Amino acid sequence: MSLPRVKVVVLGGTITMAPSAQAGITPTLSGEALLAQIPSLKEIASLDVVTPFLKPGASITLTEIAELAQGFAQDDADGIAGIVMVQGTDTIDETSFLIDLLYQGHAPVIVTGAMRGAHALSADGPSNLHNAISAAADPKTRDLGCLVLLNEELHTAANVEKMHKGLVSSFQSPNGGPIGYFLEGRLRLLRRPQSRPNLRLAASSFPTVCIAKPCLDENPALLNALPSLGYSGVVVEAMGVGHVPGQVLDALHALTQSLPVVLASRVTGGPVYTNTYGFPGSEIDLIKRLGLIPAGWLSPQKARLLLTLCLASGMKKDDIESAFAQFDPR
Repeated sequence: MSLPRVKVVVLGGTITMAPSAQAGITPTLSGEALLAQIPSLKEIASLDVVTPFLKPGASITLTEIAELAQGFAQDDADGIAGIVMVQGTDTIDETSFLIDLLYQGHAPVIVTGAMRGAHALSADGPSNLHNAISAAADPKTRDLGCLVLLNEELHTAANVEKMHKGLVSSFQSPNGGPIGYFLEGRLRLLRRPQSRPNLRLAASSFPTVCIAKPCLDENPALLNALPSLGYSGVVVEAMGVGHVPGQVLDALHALTQSLPVVLASRVTGGPVYTNTYGFPGSEIDLIKRLGLIPAGWLSPQKARLLLTLCLASGMKKDDIESAFAQFDPR
């Protein structure tokens, strides 16, 4: 019986990093070098490995991810069983969501990485890579889109967040938890995620979208300056369930006259509210009077990506609102 085919795409990140001639660790190991550390993989899947580049996760671009998503679609059409993308953990919460928005194939895309360098004591990279490849080869993940697997936990791209700067347990899904675990050498899928949004988003170019974070006693000067800085949209990273200081309301109102403005929150757990608080600067005031678009359960950085793709696809405000509403199940 032939083994399932899995493509492994290595982009760099801590999982590939080793001590350099200078201080600290830097991306060093190719995809072939990573796989060579795990001989048991030959019993799990037939592997194709590519290393398009080696860079830190923070330096990956939207264009690079969009090009990878197009390649994944072709891999899916060619009959690949699954795809594993290996990268730096700084942006896994963003790149996985971007792929999930752009890629509509049947073969799963499993994103993984490591919190410890390749030469660290108890490096977590080999285990994460082994488990991700196993999950990509497992028929249970077919048609689930892009998923994230680290620390034996399987997460959906829309929900996963990096919650700690250094622990191997850094990646969590604050709203609902992981959908499965890799235990005793196999994937145990507890539940299937809800159906994936059908947005048909384009990615030929990427307009710039800003995340603005009003804090205690915020000065509105930055918000006032945004239209002159070339941004095409704004995500407001508000407080609590979706509140901002009263002194920035005039600036936000001016922004909504020329740009789509999305309302997200700096608080990780829970959705942006839409109909509870009614004071100036509350979510009701921002959504109903000023016209901000609620981000639902999406984090500010994921709301930025969705708004970027909506604008790239030529959507107007009503269509953008409908797109975001798909991430706020009711």
